[in-house]
Formats: sequence, structure tokens, C-alpha cells
Amino acid sequence: MSLDLIPASLRKLYEIHQWRHACAILRQDFPDEFDDIIDVLDRFRLPKSGLVKEGGNKNPATSGWLDGEFHKKGWCEKEFDVRIKVDADEKQSPTHSIDCYRNRVGLEIEWNNKDPFFDRDLNNFRLLHSIAVLSVGVIVTRCDELQEIVKSLGRGTSFGMATTHMSKLLPKLEGGGAGGCPVLVFGISKKLYVEDR
Repeated sequence: MSLDLIPASLRKLYEIHQWRHACAILRQDFPDEFDDIIDVLDRFRLPKSGLVKEGGNKNPATSGWLDGEFHKKGWCEKEFDVRIKVDADEKQSPTHSIDCYRNRVGLEIEWNNKDPFFDRDLNNFRLLHSIAVLSVGVIVTRCDELQEIVKSLGRGTSFGMATTHMSKLLPKLEGGGAGGCPVLVFGISKKLYVEDR
């Protein structure tokens, strides 16, 4: 199984799923991007301070840290100007920006958004893949089991069931939300949690 291409140490820390052989494609065709993803996720830890601090989707200790580490490696936030032209008739086909993009690989970090953001991400991957500017999409989100920890810290209402987490993503992915785009998903598990204060 191609998920075995991911180091065993990382498979113990994250809940990992794929669609359309995303892991094998990443490892074979985009080895530098694959290595970046492995390196950043291997170094990431979920600090208690990141859970108790208000900050929504761009919390500096969680998604903000991940964004920053990918940007240091040359990934960038990317928005595409997509237009469809038939004869003299041209229409824009708007896309949303991708959090981290490099060399036809797009990575979205969905830490604590409303769950329709998964629809947006998958639809974006589908469209960009269909016009051959994206080969693989990657989503990093949180595992459902983190709800136990956030509740114990008094933040359960901020991380409710209508926000982005694994059980909201998988039905959308398995239902074909990304179309033909290969997608690799990493779920941040409670094994990454550290008491930093």
C-alpha cells in the first residue's frame, strides 16, 4: 500500500488517508515536495498554548506555524486567474487561494474553520486538476479525538462539530468531492499534543 511510503514514525502520529494514489504520485513525481511535507509534519507538535489561545483557523501555534514552515521551504500562498474562452466569449472561473503551493502540489491547512471549507478546498483541487495546474492536493486537519482534549481545556464550543475535522472531510472526499484529483489527508492526532505551559 502506498501509504507505507510515509515513515512509520509519522503514521503513528497522524491519521492518514488518500484518494486516487496521491501518496505514490507525490513520492514518485514530486519527491522534493513529498520530503518537505514529511519534514514539516514530523517536526510539528500541538502545544497546549495553541489550543487555549483564541485564534481560529490561523492560530500562530498551529496552522500559522505550519504555514510558516512551508513558506520557509519555498511554498507560497497561490491564487489562480482562471478564464474560460469560447470564441470571443470569455468568462472567469474564480478559484480560492491555496494556503501552500509549490510545483503543482497544493496543501490546505484546515485547523478550525467551518466544515463547508472542505467543500471549497476539494472543489478547488478538482478544478485546478482538470486544467492541469495541480497534480496532487494535500489537506492537514484535526482528528475527531482531539475534541476530548479541547473539551478538557474548556474550548469545546470553539472546536464544535460543525468545524473542520476528519469525520467531516472523509465523506466529502470518498463521495468524489475532489473529482479526479489525487488527495492525501493528514489528521492531527492527540499523540502530537504537548503540555507546554
